[in-house]
Amino acid sequence: MCAYHDTEWGVPVRDDGRLFEFLVLEAMQAGLSWRTILHKRENFRRALDGFDVRKVARYRPARVEKLLRNPGIIRNRLKVEATVSNARCFLAVQREFGSFSDYLWGFVNGRPLVRHRRRLKDLPARTPLSDKIAADLKRRGFKFLGSTVMYAHMQATGMINDHLVSCYRHAALGGKRNSPSA
Repeated sequence: MCAYHDTEWGVPVRDDGRLFEFLVLEAMQAGLSWRTILHKRENFRRALDGFDVRKVARYRPARVEKLLRNPGIIRNRLKVEATVSNARCFLAVQREFGSFSDYLWGFVNGRPLVRHRRRLKDLPARTPLSDKIAADLKRRGFKFLGSTVMYAHMQATGMINDHLVSCYRHAALGGKRNSPSA
């Protein structure tokens, strides 16, 4: 968890492959701990062809059944089926916007939003912006990516700097700027 915090969490991600990986992991995390998902991350990587969105989008029912027998991943049928469906939606967004990154980062005008939170209890579970993104994704057919999941995704992929001001990563990730509300 410390290595993830110190090297990944909150670092801006603009690579579509990595964004797809985080969407999958965040959706799988719904109702579970992030620690559980991190421990299974490499199993997911192997099971999902390295998070290759084009390959995952082509999975058929037989492949879904194989995934549901894999003890190394979360074997929730709805989440596994959503992963395949979301891959297809992801590709549609890429076609429409040129990249998923352009689509997603467009919600924050291409720049991370910076918060100046002092206590963990000040971190919201969702915001009007995460509500907006989740609603748009739902309209596009995505599943298991509600507002709380999308807020966590925004934090993880650096769309929002929610490191506490007392954390060295806050300043390292541009925490001196102010930005509009998320």
